[in-house]
This record gives sequence, structure tokens and C-alpha cells, in this order.
Amino acid sequence: MKKILVTGAAGFIGFHLVNRLLTEGYDVIGLDNINDYYDTRLKYGRLELSGIKKSRIVEKRTIESDSISNYRFIKADLKDHETLNQLFDDESFTHVINLAAQAGVRYSIENPRTYIVSNIVGFANILEACRHHKIKHLTYASSSSVYGLNENMPFSTEDNVDHPISLYAASKKSNELMAHTYSHLYGLPTTGLRFFTVYGPWGRPDMAYYLFTKAIVNNESIKVFNDGNMSRDFTYVSDIVEGILRVCKKAPTRDTSWTGKNPNPSTSRSPYAIYNIGNNSPVNLMEFISTIEKHLGLIAKKEYMPIQPGDVVSTYADVKGLENDFGYKPVTSLNQGIGEFVNWYKAYYRVG
Repeated sequence: MKKILVTGAAGFIGFHLVNRLLTEGYDVIGLDNINDYYDTRLKYGRLELSGIKKSRIVEKRTIESDSISNYRFIKADLKDHETLNQLFDDESFTHVINLAAQAGVRYSIENPRTYIVSNIVGFANILEACRHHKIKHLTYASSSSVYGLNENMPFSTEDNVDHPISLYAASKKSNELMAHTYSHLYGLPTTGLRFFTVYGPWGRPDMAYYLFTKAIVNNESIKVFNDGNMSRDFTYVSDIVEGILRVCKKAPTRDTSWTGKNPNPSTSRSPYAIYNIGNNSPVNLMEFISTIEKHLGLIAKKEYMPIQPGDVVSTYADVKGLENDFGYKPVTSLNQGIGEFVNWYKAYYRVG
């Protein structure tokens, strides 16, 4: 791993990943279009911490961090294949970690075209660039949303995921299918990582834990969907980053035992793999809320609502693949992770 491209570098997970890579001495170029899906001040704030000042950012031009000599950043969009190909020509990446995507289940119901352009066209451009520039390993973000109507618990990468219930989930499943095609046709090593409800400092403001914290602090009601009868496999961001880094360092190889008569969806005859990254410990929504309340020292006003379109009742990650192949599984408890988030939130928004 000599030079790594991280797309979505101004995003929540991308920011944390870039900082981890830099501390380990890798040469990193971050790419992000810094769109306004949520408050761009958070995105610019993340970049500032890595020495990328907002005043210096120029569209489609890489700039070097003021404080970290092995980090540069480019503001560009994955759908701009010409700029992307020029970047690959100029930089000679060995590895690519693709985290750039239009996120959000509910937003995909309101703005479906955005997901087709960002998550499918943009990913196709990444695949083409990786193919033509002989990238040694493409690691990319998928999502637990792909499990859709699957009711087998815990969710296993060997399960069928052909019944998504949101366009966001369908776009992530499409990424996995597209990656396999490139692994098969061109021998491009690809690994998809299905993230399970990532949370932590510098997170996305549209996520439930962020919305709950903001509402509780402001003495506003929180919306509790499905009357609180939901659970999620909440995964702390540093655990996600550790998983990405371990996977990125080890490209998948062809599975010689794979057979089309009994196909395992998580491997292939091609250099292709899929892994779950989750805490392997689902938490009930009401317990989740009470943990936030405890760390804030405040009680939430609750407004109980029916389940929303595109939502699933429960998620639960089977992480045997990650454990067997990398000797790793997430370890951060919800109490510790929420404590870290609440401390950051109070400091960032000057609460109290």
C-alpha cells in the first residue's frame, strides 16, 4: 500500500479513516464533492482538522494539507469521469477505498435520481478507473440495508439479499454485483463491506442518535418509530475504520472451492469478497435512547410513530467472516461509544 485514494474523505467515516491512515504513514489523497445533503460546515470542519482549509479548496484541483505532508485533497465528483481518470493518471494509486455515496434510506424515497447518479454511475466510474490503472485492491462501502426483507438472524453474507426495500439498499446491492463483474472479467480484486449503523463523533446529522441528541438538548420531542419496537446493531466508527484498514491491506483471492451449483454469495471464483462489519450485538431502540439520556443527564420527550417506509425492524451482523479471515470484530460498547459522541457534541455545539 503505497498511495491510497479515499473517496468520501470529507464524510463521517472517510474523515476518520483518512486520519487513521495518515497516522500510520500512508500517502493519501482524499476526494469529496462536499455536497449539501447535510450541513457542509461539518464537512469543512473535518477537513480543517487534517489541515485542508476551506479557503484553499479549488474545484478539480488537488491541494496539500498545511499540517500533514502525506495528505492531499481534491474537490471533485465521481460522476465526472474525465477528472477521475486524470487523477488516476497523475497519482498512480495502488489502492482505492470508495466511501463516497449518497447516503440515507428515507432520502432515497424522496430523491431517487440522486442515488442512481451518485451510487451507480459514480461507482461505475470508479470501477473503470481501477480497471484501467491496475489497482491492486478496491475496497468499497456497502450497507446492512441490502438485507431488506431477509428475516434470518443474524444477517449472514451467505444469505440471499435479492429483496431490498429502498432504492439506497438497491444501489448498494448493485455496487456488489458490479464489483463482482469487474473481478470476474478483469481480475480486479474487490471487497465490499456491509456497514451496520455507524455512529460516533463528527457523525451525520440525519442519523437517529444525532437527531435524538439535538432534540433532547433543545427540549424538543424525539420521534420513536414503530413504537420503539426496533433494534439496530450499532457500530462505533473507530471499529469500522479498523475493519476497513485490515481488509484493505489484504486483497481477496479466488476461492477454488466455490461452485455455481451451490454458490456462496460472499465469495467467488474471482478475486471478490463481501464482509459484514457490525457490533454483533443488536440494541433495542428504547435502550439506545436511554443510553443517550444517561450521558446527557436529560430525559427525552417521546412521540411514538409507525414504522417508516424503507425501514427494517431489526439488524444483526454475523461477523464470522471478518473474524475468520482477519482475526477481528468490533469491540466498542454502546455505553462507551455514545459517551464519546455526547462529549464531542457538547464541545462542538458548546452545550452547557
